[in-house]
Amino acid sequence: MTFNTLDLWYASPLVAVTLTGMAVLILEGIRKNNEVASWIVTLAGLLAAGVCTVLSYGSDQPGFNGTFLHGTYGSYFTMVFLTAGFLTVAVSPQYLSRLTIHHSEYYALILFAIAGMILMASAVDLVIIFLGLELMSVCLYVLAGFYRASKQSNEAALKYFLLGAFVTGFLLYGIALIYGATGTTNLITIGKNFAEYSANSLFLLGVGLVAMSFSFKVAAAPFHMWAPDVYEGAPTTVTAFMSTAAKAAGFSAFMVVFLRSFAFAGTNVNVILGWLAAASMVVGNITAIAQTNVKRLLAYSSIAHAGYMLTGIAAGNPEGQVGIMFYLAAYVVMNMGAFAVVSLLEREDGRGLTLEDYAGLSTQQPVLAALLSVFLFSLAGIPPLAGFFGKYYVFLAAVKAGMTWLAIVGVLTSLVSVYYYLNLVVLMYFKEGRGEVAAKPAKVTLIAIGIAALLVLEFGLYPSSVLNFAQRVF
Repeated sequence: MTFNTLDLWYASPLVAVTLTGMAVLILEGIRKNNEVASWIVTLAGLLAAGVCTVLSYGSDQPGFNGTFLHGTYGSYFTMVFLTAGFLTVAVSPQYLSRLTIHHSEYYALILFAIAGMILMASAVDLVIIFLGLELMSVCLYVLAGFYRASKQSNEAALKYFLLGAFVTGFLLYGIALIYGATGTTNLITIGKNFAEYSANSLFLLGVGLVAMSFSFKVAAAPFHMWAPDVYEGAPTTVTAFMSTAAKAAGFSAFMVVFLRSFAFAGTNVNVILGWLAAASMVVGNITAIAQTNVKRLLAYSSIAHAGYMLTGIAAGNPEGQVGIMFYLAAYVVMNMGAFAVVSLLEREDGRGLTLEDYAGLSTQQPVLAALLSVFLFSLAGIPPLAGFFGKYYVFLAAVKAGMTWLAIVGVLTSLVSVYYYLNLVVLMYFKEGRGEVAAKPAKVTLIAIGIAALLVLEFGLYPSSVLNFAQRVF
């Protein structure tokens, strides 16, 4: 394999993130307990990667011998990952310091996880997707158990690692079957001869294993069982990153394979994906009603949102593609904001995470209560916030694809979700309680949460600001 300087320019966001991660490690090696410097370097590196993404933005250009595709699709998702990473890093110091786990390795792991995500979104080869997915996953395994003094955190890391490693085997076996049926792992080559391969049972079996692996990574039912325990046990800022950036990365790979490469629209494969979407929406929303822990509630909510986004993939049309990309951008900021507020109420001993702990929050912390309400209303899909338009676009895609039944399931389950989202708002505003935060919110944390809230409003009031970029991809 050969590459040139132009390939490096196309991959400059990936290079910037990777070099920043290495710089953080070197900085920690030179001087121990230098977390503040590592935090600043990480934020600067993410901003630099964002600048590189904007400057290198352009039409599709294959690089690294046709394994890496620079273009609007990869750039869009790179900005989504960088936004999620920036918000996560911005709100992390106060939370990590309170738990006495503020170490520079945390930032390096976040950066290398983002590097893996960028690889997944920009890859046009199944092997490169696998490498990106594993780079991301290994970092997340460690991050899930970052709070080593917590048994729950250790349990979360172990469960995630064991199940993730198990699913990795299925992914590799699926890729091997696809290679055996086609003679290549390059998605562009497979896409050009898709009609020839689509009737091959070996190829379809490989596709099924790949779809199952991706469904696990995005926490779609029935491959969702790990998510509630891992989300609850992991440090809250890590949970925020996993539930947003990692889910976006999983869907970026899902779309690369099932929308941009394999033309399964209108076939039984997409019908199966539709049933996975329906199962995720039903299981996620129904089970969330019974939760009393906020992190578990948001975990089951995340499963439901995976179902909404799978609806766009099942539709398999341009509306579905654009709808998923808009939904992911909206979901990242609204879920990140919700978890950021949760991290402020969580205490060192794990208290502050039940629904009752939010009673009276509007009296004690009116700003935080208002911000959390915005995120919850958006997650519920109440107009004119970003979440409403995300659901509208994917449900519209399902109707246009002749899958009206799936859109009906989505609408009905969305109505169910309104109950448990608004229940939390009612507790904050209409029930007496202490509603105390674990520590006074730092200015940078409030700013980051405020930026997330503004983006939720902006995407809702001006959805074209995101749609214009998403429509250029296809």
